[in-house]
Amino acid sequence: MKLLNIVLHLGVNQESELIGEIALPTVLVITAIVSLAILGLGIAALAQRRSRSYLLITMALGTLVGRTLVGGLAMGGMVSMEFHHLIEHMLDGVMAVLLLTAVYYARTTERPKLSTYEQDS
Repeated sequence: MKLLNIVLHLGVNQESELIGEIALPTVLVITAIVSLAILGLGIAALAQRRSRSYLLITMALGTLVGRTLVGGLAMGGMVSMEFHHLIEHMLDGVMAVLLLTAVYYARTTERPKLSTYEQDS
């Protein structure tokens, strides 16, 4: 059993200083940077397209930032672990609903008619 624990956790348990002091904060910082960058790309795409589907997708990407924020608050002791897990699962559900709604709107909205110039090319 100890070998399985070493293989699965690389010899580190949940109380280890490696996870609590180094790995978790590092992962949260990297996740925050990447999440904000992805959200920024979503906002840029929304600014160009200005459609309901892009708004919904951008909001879904915002849930990634929310998850990271809640994780940081939990790591700092400002939010309990139970509340942290509840909020994260709720954000997962919100993300799924937003993405499915974006797909629905993208498929049901009328496409703009092409101008004569665009039809010929």
